[in-house]
Amino acid sequence: MPDISRVKAFLLNLQETICNQLAAADGGAQFIEDSWQRPGGGGGRSRVLRDGAVFEQAGVNFSHVHGDQMPASATAHRPELAGRSFEAMGVSLVIHPHSPYVPTSHANVRFFIAEKPGADPVWWFGGGFDLTPYYGFEEDAVHWHQTAFDLCQPFGSEVYPRYKKWCDDYFYLKHRDEQRGIGGLFFDDLNAPDFDTSFAFMQAVGNGFLDGYLPIVERRKALPWGERERQFQLYRRGRYVEFNLVWDRGTLFGLQTGGRTESILMSMPPLVRWEYDYQPEPDSPEAALTRDFLPVRDWL
Repeated sequence: MPDISRVKAFLLNLQETICNQLAAADGGAQFIEDSWQRPGGGGGRSRVLRDGAVFEQAGVNFSHVHGDQMPASATAHRPELAGRSFEAMGVSLVIHPHSPYVPTSHANVRFFIAEKPGADPVWWFGGGFDLTPYYGFEEDAVHWHQTAFDLCQPFGSEVYPRYKKWCDDYFYLKHRDEQRGIGGLFFDDLNAPDFDTSFAFMQAVGNGFLDGYLPIVERRKALPWGERERQFQLYRRGRYVEFNLVWDRGTLFGLQTGGRTESILMSMPPLVRWEYDYQPEPDSPEAALTRDFLPVRDWL
């Protein structure tokens, strides 16, 4: 039987650890905390750092919600869950740096259980992390994927390739025929071989995120940049918004379950722009992003 209290304790501690380390890396601002209650059951605590020395906005959310009825977004690909009560908990974070040379990044880890009298509970873990650079650096992409590869290895050699592909397939803007970034790991519906192994993998992903991200922040945060780079960053942030509002299942699930809108849309960048039919100059660093970094490839 899944041990929900162990999962919740891990998630609360993960939120604390990530906030502490991000605030230390920023060096200029602290997270402010908002606790909230969901009318339908449960609640959470949202933590947001704004206008720091390094991070324009970083949000790290913990939520634990429950209800009598599964939302449509959850039963769409699992119709057998209709009519069950549910509990969902997780930590979700998005980081938007000031510098166009420091990538945006997203991570989340979550646990879901659906129950009804007289039937075994249906439960699973999900999550992952992905990186969205505005200017590509080979060294950063390799480090990011090496971190992902290393944390997957204890769970089997097939795990990294499978969850890397799932990430590439998921963070894809169909209407643009374009990847959102350079990927990472994405997994869902994980409940095999047993609870302890599945939980251990979810913990490895949650704990591994900063190992992948912070060294990139340290390498890039002091690089000088100007208005050109900033304008390109704001333009590319538009793709991030498009994905989250059009394709992201997590956004939809949060809104359909009556989650706190401010916390769900915390993933949005504070500033963003769109430009009609923008084309980067050939052979420019801006053109290199879509030519060399966004197409799916094996970084290792």
